[in-house]
Amino acid sequence: MSLDDATAQFLKQMSEAGGKALHEMTPDEARAMGGALRELYGAGPEMARVEDVVIRAADGGAFGARVLVPVQEPRATIVYYHGGGWVIGAIDEFDTLGRTLAQRTGCTVVLVDYRLAPEHRYPVAARDAYDALCWAAERQRELPIIVAGDSAGGNLSAIVSQRSRDEGGPAIALQVLVYPVTDCDLDNASYTDPANQLMLSRDSMVWFWDHYAPDRAARANPDASPLRAGDLAGLPPAVVLTAEHDVLRDEGEAYARRLRQAGVPVEFKRFEGQMHGFFTMVNVLPGSAAGLSMVVEAIDGSLR
Repeated sequence: MSLDDATAQFLKQMSEAGGKALHEMTPDEARAMGGALRELYGAGPEMARVEDVVIRAADGGAFGARVLVPVQEPRATIVYYHGGGWVIGAIDEFDTLGRTLAQRTGCTVVLVDYRLAPEHRYPVAARDAYDALCWAAERQRELPIIVAGDSAGGNLSAIVSQRSRDEGGPAIALQVLVYPVTDCDLDNASYTDPANQLMLSRDSMVWFWDHYAPDRAARANPDASPLRAGDLAGLPPAVVLTAEHDVLRDEGEAYARRLRQAGVPVEFKRFEGQMHGFFTMVNVLPGSAAGLSMVVEAIDGSLR
């Protein structure tokens, strides 16, 4: 089906505003664009407590995180990795989403500000993501841990789930993968479909991969392309959301199928009429509310 009316109107307004395509920008220019979108989301719900912290990485570096605590006694901790192709995105841009997710689930949300490429190339983001998981598990010992993320953040959620299984790391109750990057194949059907060249296009994904992992051989490693892992058995239950008009659609759905084939419980939905990015556009696109409702219901179910 075609894009829903709200998305079509949003894209029309973006087009009328003009400007370069993302793949024609420098990383700094692209990061500024993300900051401008933040103003559309508005303020999120009030929290019982908000804390900005610094997490020390295993390689001696450091990165930030924001801890959003909605109630005095949270039910679980959600470690959330933001999207942005490992190059753009910051926790301020995901604050409204994080607060909304925290309020609706009654869970602490840890927004992870992992280090970005090209200043910090692969595998820094993947390693920071795992260090953040370990930090959250150590800090919240009595609470279940959920990992979640959109796009590149969905990639990181899948990767830390695999690493934690393989290394005997923190137990993960649920992995929430929102239109995740799971493979480095840039030529499958959803990548080459002209109808999917929207806010995220094949050209922009080439740009992201070139900044994050310029070594093409390294992109096939499971800690870059989790779909290429040999064995997916024993991973946490998963919730997988994809968008109909998204270059990442096919690889996200392929990962959901492989998880099921490996015996992992999977709740999956393709959101018809939606484009890449719909989930994070809180208070902008109706599809975001529908996606959030699915995720909230799945988290509620996992915590019963």
